[in-house]
Amino acid sequence: MTQMALMHIFTEKTVTTARTTGGDSGDGSKEEEVRELGEENSVAGSGQQRKGTWKHAAFHVATTIATPAAYAPLPYALASLGWPLGVSSLVGGTLATWYSSLLIASLWEWNGKKHTTYRHLAESIFGSWGYWSIACFQQLASLGNNIAIHIAAGSSLKSIYKHYHPDGPLTLQHFIIIFGAFELVLSQLPDIHSLRWVNALCTFSTIGFAGTTIGVTIYDGHKVDRQTVSYSLQGSTASKVFKAFNALGTIAFSFGDAILPEIQNTMREPAKKNMYKGVSAAYGVIVLSYWQLACWGYWAFGSDVQPYILSSLTIPRWTIVMANIFAVVQISGCFQIYCRPTYAYFEDGLIRESNGHIANSLVRLLFTSIYMVLITLIAAAMPFFGDFVSICGAVGFTPLDFIFPAIAFLRAGKLPKYAKLRILVIFLNLAIATWFSAVAVMGCIGAVRFIAEDIKTYKFFHDI
Repeated sequence: MTQMALMHIFTEKTVTTARTTGGDSGDGSKEEEVRELGEENSVAGSGQQRKGTWKHAAFHVATTIATPAAYAPLPYALASLGWPLGVSSLVGGTLATWYSSLLIASLWEWNGKKHTTYRHLAESIFGSWGYWSIACFQQLASLGNNIAIHIAAGSSLKSIYKHYHPDGPLTLQHFIIIFGAFELVLSQLPDIHSLRWVNALCTFSTIGFAGTTIGVTIYDGHKVDRQTVSYSLQGSTASKVFKAFNALGTIAFSFGDAILPEIQNTMREPAKKNMYKGVSAAYGVIVLSYWQLACWGYWAFGSDVQPYILSSLTIPRWTIVMANIFAVVQISGCFQIYCRPTYAYFEDGLIRESNGHIANSLVRLLFTSIYMVLITLIAAAMPFFGDFVSICGAVGFTPLDFIFPAIAFLRAGKLPKYAKLRILVIFLNLAIATWFSAVAVMGCIGAVRFIAEDIKTYKFFHDI
């Protein structure tokens, strides 16, 4: 018998007991209170209890956003925009996504009902088209993100391998397959909350990666002849424009978090307060890592910085190996978080129809294996890390993290009572939605152009 059936029977028995004992004795009201408290902290549709604290929320949010694959390309993005536009875009993106994340958290019970997934939240505000739009963008973001970070993890594993075996025969594709096999094992964990200690380790790895990489970047920057470092934008006018478009998509990707309601659904009450604290704590980690690495990386190498900052670092070698280890550990948790929206579609339709723990485990193993084979095959065939980052940010994350939260908050009518503050919120939300709609278009144009150029240069399954 499934957990859902047991929960259903338990609920029916509780209600029956409450009705039988009556309200005069006081026992019925106590039974009712216990039942309501259990429902209040249970994950909808799963029969599991909501046990997450704000610290768990911080771990999950930091893991999904502050991955090395997200902020390691930021120095290159700054090099494509220059100091003034690059820094302003980075700071603006940070503040806009923090604000948008708080908006999404505030809509948790906007109409009196808990909305446990992003797509159901969208459906409650915009109807069926909102459900399917968010479902589409969420899948694009999840798939694109996991392809990009899969490539990054494979690159880091290869870098570690080459440090110890410079002439070894293994290629990037071998390490992409190894990482895929490891993620298949982690995919058998049942839900996001079961990943909380994995993501705690990943959060500390984020800090470790940022600290190590920033330190080595500054060290290498002082070793470089500073007279040879240039901060001017490179290439023709058309090339500069496309690079700038691509950089905007990269910055949008770096703040990607497509599953905030799913994370909030693991929080104990008060879910909103816990989510506000968790999001703000996670953004504290993001500010310390993103801003410093982006600026120090651009300062150290100027216009010659590589799309993945670790590729620009040279000495000392042991610290670069350590940074790559941190990167692989952090990416392993981030990958899992972004698998979950896709897994949820299969689980809703298949696992609930299966009977028994063994049958559910076999079904999960089947569809997670299909998913991992697909992602691993694409990552191994087209390891164009920077281009996947940009197009994923433009097409997937920008609508989910910038445009939808701003419009949904206005549509839900969650406006302040004071007239001046209400006007300010309306103006701010419309400005965010308009600007980042333009960023989505520009980022997509830039990414498609560079993917087309890379396909001309590289062959499929190319060992980079």
